[in-house]
Amino acid sequence: MNLMHLQKEQDRTAPLLSIIIPSYNRPHMLMKAVNSALAQSLENIEVIVVDDGSEPPVALPERARLRLVRLAQNQGVATARNAGAAAAQAAHICFLDDDDSLLPHMAEVSLAALQKTQDLPQPMIVMSGLDIVDDAGMLLERHLPPTLPKGAHYSLEKIEHGKSIYCKQTAVIPREVYLQIGGCDTTFRSRVHSELFFRLNKACFMLGIETVTYHLLQHNGPRITRDREQRRLGFGKLIKKHRDLFIQHPQQFSWYYRDHALRSWRAKHPLDALSAAFHAARWRMQAWWMGDRQS
Repeated sequence: MNLMHLQKEQDRTAPLLSIIIPSYNRPHMLMKAVNSALAQSLENIEVIVVDDGSEPPVALPERARLRLVRLAQNQGVATARNAGAAAAQAAHICFLDDDDSLLPHMAEVSLAALQKTQDLPQPMIVMSGLDIVDDAGMLLERHLPPTLPKGAHYSLEKIEHGKSIYCKQTAVIPREVYLQIGGCDTTFRSRVHSELFFRLNKACFMLGIETVTYHLLQHNGPRITRDREQRRLGFGKLIKKHRDLFIQHPQQFSWYYRDHALRSWRAKHPLDALSAAFHAARWRMQAWWMGDRQS
């Protein structure tokens, strides 16, 4: 498969895709993620691990396509992703969490989709399918991405039945666009991807393909989503920063509160869940009064 035309404006020796893996104190999981990135069927890629102040520091084997960026102190996944994007040599980047893994065809099918759709609005982001799996690799949930026009507000508009907004981790993003919009907001520790995608969708057409390329591991280890304070702060900051957008979409505003209530309940924080459920009902009623019939 010839994908070299994607490098018209860059050095022909540069990689086609930079896979960025932020990591913090998970050496027992990191190498599985790294190996899955290095095992891509498309060889012309680079893998950048960003050590976000781990103790002890991340140690990696010497591999031709593997690079390490060290941050002196833990600053959060937003800063780590931005550091990886700044170091990337490819025109397109993607992110891989250090407790997840890519399927071998991820880079190839994503870049092939970019190649075949040059007639669609540019710039373009490609998203693919995501499977949530357990420690044994058994499928728990499958999510397939929507296609969204440039200028939409990711997760706030109605999407096609059977499609899911929970595919953000699979996104292959033009590096130049990511840098132009300022990358991830480093004031966020939680809801980093959710906040980023409001700005990315404003700047990019988002193409969803149904091929599954990403395995998100459901495990009992430390996760930012289980940190009650960070989850509350992240959700509050997201609502505050984009409040005007949320108010324009009361049905989805209600959905965000319902989702936060469910996450809080699963994390055994019933008071947070109850508060979020109250606000979900409030915005559901607001949507009804406004005649908003989104589902």
